[in-house]
Parts: sequence; structure tokens; C-alpha cells
Amino acid sequence: MKIHRINAGQRWSDIVVCNGIAKFVEIPEGDLSGGVKSQVAQVLAQAEKSLAKVGSDKSRLLSVTIYITDFANINGLNEVWDAWFAEGTAPSRACVKVELSNPEWCVEMAFEAAAGEDFAG
Repeated sequence: MKIHRINAGQRWSDIVVCNGIAKFVEIPEGDLSGGVKSQVAQVLAQAEKSLAKVGSDKSRLLSVTIYITDFANINGLNEVWDAWFAEGTAPSRACVKVELSNPEWCVEMAFEAAAGEDFAG
């Protein structure tokens, strides 16, 4: 079985696809001063771009692990999260409180999705 690595580097690949399953991680990459809602929106917008690279979209997400630095921010996270999904399309989800490598980040997310039927790598 072939493993496709998109933008592979020494330390990580942007996306890894194997057996029709795409895995990738997104972090906030824009203005970090807007708080958790802004950072979650950034992460989800980046996820849409990553999904498009493998011929997929957010309706094909299977699972998301959310790393959040403060559970006091869970309502803001959920507000943006809930608005992003159409009714009945949310993936399985875990939310874990952590210390992230950049102290300005409020959130980081690891995604698993079904790649598009025509994705050949």
C-alpha cells in the first residue's frame, strides 16, 4: 500500500494519505491576538484548504482531536465549531487540555478524513 506525503519535510509532512485516509494537523497561523474564536476559525479555514488538496471536504471528516490550552475557552471553540458543520456531519471528536509549543496558541487540531475518491497522490 502506497503512502502519499504532501510537502514532506525532515520533521513533518503537511498531509499524509494512506488507504484513502488523510491525516493532518492545523495550528493558528494568522493574527493570534483575536483569542480562541479567531484561532479556531483560522484552523478550520486551513483545514478546508488541506482537505481540498486531497479531493475532500469537511463533510468527509472522520475524527478530530482538539488540543486546547484552557477549558474556559471551550464555549468559544464550540460556537465556531458548531457553525462550521452542517447538521449531522460532525466527526468524532476528542478535546484535550494541553500546553502547546507556542504559548500564544489557544488551540491545535489533528484531523482524519476520507480522501476524495479520485485522489491519486
